[in-house]
Amino acid sequence: MRDTLNLGLIDFLKASPTPFHATASLVQRLEAAGYQRLDERERWSTTPGGRYYLTRNDSSLIAIRLGKESPVTQGLRLVGAHTDSPCLRVKPQPELQRQGFLQLGVEVYGGALLAPWFDRDLSIAGRVTFRQDGRVASQLVDFQVPIAIIPNLAIHLNRAANEGWAINAQNELPPILAQVDGSERFDFRALLTEQLAKEHGVNADVVLDYELSFYDTQPAAVIGLNGDFIAGARLDNLLSCFAGLQALLRAEGDETCVLVCTDHEEVGSSSACGADGPLLEQTLQRLLPEGDDYVRAIQRSLLISADNAHGVHPNYADKHDGNHGPKLNAGPVIKVNSNQRYATNSETGGFFRHLCLAEEVPVQSFVVRSDMGCGSTIGPITASRLGVRTVDIGVPTFAMHSIRELAGSHDLAHLVKVLGAFYAARALP
Repeated sequence: MRDTLNLGLIDFLKASPTPFHATASLVQRLEAAGYQRLDERERWSTTPGGRYYLTRNDSSLIAIRLGKESPVTQGLRLVGAHTDSPCLRVKPQPELQRQGFLQLGVEVYGGALLAPWFDRDLSIAGRVTFRQDGRVASQLVDFQVPIAIIPNLAIHLNRAANEGWAINAQNELPPILAQVDGSERFDFRALLTEQLAKEHGVNADVVLDYELSFYDTQPAAVIGLNGDFIAGARLDNLLSCFAGLQALLRAEGDETCVLVCTDHEEVGSSSACGADGPLLEQTLQRLLPEGDDYVRAIQRSLLISADNAHGVHPNYADKHDGNHGPKLNAGPVIKVNSNQRYATNSETGGFFRHLCLAEEVPVQSFVVRSDMGCGSTIGPITASRLGVRTVDIGVPTFAMHSIRELAGSHDLAHLVKVLGAFYAARALP
């Protein structure tokens, strides 16, 4: 199962250069498994045992397998992850022509590690909104082939390069697309019009707007002398989205299971389709009984917030608490923070550990050093919005927020196995 899952993840990452594409990839796999789309603008007709999904903004998704038993007595089994990753977003008026080169202005999305973006073969993907025959429509695009690069400055011209220097996002990050003679003005929206026709056969009258990102065209791969690692872009947090999907598709039993994959986690989750927005709450209000029964169902439920964890790096082991250094390929990590940056408590963490022990899945713990700040996840946000009990977990990772991250090749299978056990659990704490 491990090799099959890893190859599936690699295919999923390749098909998902942006949150829009990741959501479309999830939809494709759900529909192939018999899940039916719910339209938020219409009345819903659902039945016990039915399989459904919905999307919002084309970048967030909720998939639900309704149980045959009432959530009021059995609760909900929820797994949450996020579809977005730090990247470089194309600006609305991006055209730059400097020193005979065509470049595009970019804005940094999220807390990206910037240095690894240099000297990579880049392409562009995302959502384009256009007018055709007087109507406004949107379409996903993906150039796929390398069309840009951000070359480093030679060390001869920057002798302090290996001593560390601040990267100026405005001046140093615009990727180079081509050499130009300056006699003709480049129109990026005209290029998008051509791409729409080439990729989708759409003859747009005019491109009105877009949400586009640069991404690394090098595909993910299993690497290492013994194949111990998976290297690739957007492992944080598409690995968790993929693991949650695989567990949901394998789930058996009569309980209600939910997969929540939301956008904008890397920038705070405060949006109509983010974890700090109303998407999940509104969805559950439409699916569950009202009033006291709704509260009873939520209070019997449990959310596993799955987001990658910081594995202990052999070159930087002092960045971890000595007793809490998660290792790659040693199982999922329970993340704990007494200041509620993670939502884990002793009951929810204990239940996740119980599941791991029952399934013979190795499990680890992470607590940040007491003299360092702690990141956060959708866990505390969702817990505070819904009042649902939550445990924060994740697969250990190196180079988080880099253009190419690293995880253990055994840990995806570990995570899928324990999430599957969670979805199948007859009783929650």
